Amino acid sequence: MIFNAEYECMESGARRKLQLAHLKNLVETLYERVPFYREKMDGLGVRPADIHRLDDIQKLPFTTKDDLREMYPRGLLACPKDRIVEVHMSSGTTGKPVVDEYTLGDINIWREAMARTMAAGGCTKDDIVQNCYGYGLFTGGPGAHYGALAIGAEVLPMSSGNTARQLMVMQDFGSTMLTCTPSYALYMAEEAADAGIDLKKLPISKGCFGAEPWSENMRKEIEKRYGMKAYDIYGLTEIIGPGVSFECEAQNGLHINEDLFFPEIIDPETGKHAGEGEKGELVFTTLTKEGTPLLRYRTRDITYFMNDECPCGRTTVRMHRLFGRTDDMLIIRGVNVFPSQIEHALFEIEGTEPQYLIVVDRGATHLDEVELQVEVKQEFFSDETKNLESLRSKIQNVMKSKLQIGVRVKLVEPKTIERSVGKARRVIDKRQI
Repeated sequence: MIFNAEYECMESGARRKLQLAHLKNLVETLYERVPFYREKMDGLGVRPADIHRLDDIQKLPFTTKDDLREMYPRGLLACPKDRIVEVHMSSGTTGKPVVDEYTLGDINIWREAMARTMAAGGCTKDDIVQNCYGYGLFTGGPGAHYGALAIGAEVLPMSSGNTARQLMVMQDFGSTMLTCTPSYALYMAEEAADAGIDLKKLPISKGCFGAEPWSENMRKEIEKRYGMKAYDIYGLTEIIGPGVSFECEAQNGLHINEDLFFPEIIDPETGKHAGEGEKGELVFTTLTKEGTPLLRYRTRDITYFMNDECPCGRTTVRMHRLFGRTDDMLIIRGVNVFPSQIEHALFEIEGTEPQYLIVVDRGATHLDEVELQVEVKQEFFSDETKNLESLRSKIQNVMKSKLQIGVRVKLVEPKTIERSVGKARRVIDKRQI
């Protein structure tokens, strides 16, 4: 379903004119009201009057997460403080949190973006949405909540955790749509199986999953266990929260809400625009934000744009599902490795569970060593040891082929690896300790 055909199916020339008008207005506002951006632009010798066409965005400065932390708490506010009606922020586990402040206009933009997102995943006013994203300062829960309300659906604001209660409510209220992290969706499926609940017999038939990278094989596993369609959604606190881009029924790339967020792909080393169809770092400018708008925010997420026609009828550019991040990319003995590569390979190996942990350390030789802990189906621990060893050897060979490095594989019993009700922790890098 298309929620807002006027903007989602807009002719590309008209969209570019709209984006340029928004960009000019944004640059003027930031130059006049936010000293941080005025100093940045002055340092580059660029003024608002220098922006004549969309390509001129390359003249403007980037914004990084470090910039946001340095400006904590309100150094990037672009409107009077009394216009702010809501604040969200990141966890701040690696430093000061990043803050996003919303005017009422920003909340309405967010509602619109998430309504488009959830409608693309099949949400209608007749749905009962079980929202298991976290509420509070985290943007996931409120974002999905706002989007469902804009569509007119019924919302169960469950937040994350208390899985037994989640499953009870899912059964008793007949939830038809699930929103949460993909790792938590799988965890719920595990708990349902242990409780003797057949998820395929419940009304739940679709879900919007995001807040962490996940592979195509993980999607297939979720769809198999629930008997549902699982859609990828993308967003980040710095930009607005979830709702920046989303999959449609084609499940072939995520449509970007281009009238609200201007996307770029850059070479992460040079900062220059990548060529058409080339993989690089995703950058966003918030075209219509009022509270804390951002210029050219470097997401550190790696993807590429897909410009071919989509059968759903939307004309917006699509981004490929994330390959990983420039800042969680592991460099092992000079080889770039993304956890998503490991996940994708594991899901193709029969006998493994969809849970794993990557531990990186330096041994006595001071060389990088990787231990891959993989949960194995219970029957393998009940069979002869030779079967377990055969599986371990197969995983090692697959990883060597896929990653071009050797890893030490440790097979563990089901439910050995710690679960999370939010974003799954997939990597422990002891080299940084």
